[in-house]
Amino acid sequence: MSSVRDRQRAAARAKLEREMVERAEAARLKRRQRTQIGLVAGGVLLTVVLVWTIVATAGGDDPKTAASPTASAAPSTADCVWNPLVDPAATPKPSMPAGIKDVGTPATSVPAVGTQTVTLDTNLGKIAFEMDLSKTPCTSASIAHLASKKYYDGTSCHRLVTQISALQCGDPTGDGTGGPAYRFANENLPTEKRPSYTEGDVAMANADNAEQGITDTNGSQFFFIYGQNELPANYTVVGRVTAGMDIIKSVGAAGDDGAFAQMAGGGHPKKKITFKTVTVSPATAATPTS
Repeated sequence: MSSVRDRQRAAARAKLEREMVERAEAARLKRRQRTQIGLVAGGVLLTVVLVWTIVATAGGDDPKTAASPTASAAPSTADCVWNPLVDPAATPKPSMPAGIKDVGTPATSVPAVGTQTVTLDTNLGKIAFEMDLSKTPCTSASIAHLASKKYYDGTSCHRLVTQISALQCGDPTGDGTGGPAYRFANENLPTEKRPSYTEGDVAMANADNAEQGITDTNGSQFFFIYGQNELPANYTVVGRVTAGMDIIKSVGAAGDDGAFAQMAGGGHPKKKITFKTVTVSPATAATPTS
């Protein structure tokens, strides 16, 4: 009889231990999800899905860059698709979602060789990062287009998440809901890199959620990585910081106000950083750093 009870107790302990492991893993995943980064475009289903998520896209009519380069030569241009948030052919034409700043769209055929330098003249000093057009032709074209329209001028980095060492910027509304009147697909996802993102990386924020079929939601928002993190490889790496890393780190060290803690993690940076002007250099054939 005692051996039966012993077996029953052992089975009960094993079940309890499994449940504890499962609960711990679920809690770990939940904490990780809460610190992911993304954006929201009001009125369109680019929402905070548990967190502001940032992901890879699927088939169908997804935007694509030019065909893969051949072994003999890389293509000098790429074809980009800019998906409008509002159907221009709809009658009557729908209203633009709140928080959207329409400055037109970039060209559909864009350079796919060389590099460009983005220079951000901020209230704390100058920051610069380099974009490799062979890896992110469409993303680079979008940033260059927005900068040429002074889209980023006068905007502030609206979110800091110290848990993942990320400083998020590029939203004209300043609350995480803003963006241009178009969206586009991911490029250069660091799926073969561990960790996926390292200090100095500049990546695009998005609101993709593969489980809900929400993809290709890159807009204007981007984030700087200034330390260790565990982000999944869901966000386009558009460049590497070449100047001003000390400025980004100083903003991170000052912490945040916790405004987004309950919703998505982090908050407004306590040390405010504002872009006075953002400019992008012409494409050069310089050796890329990213």
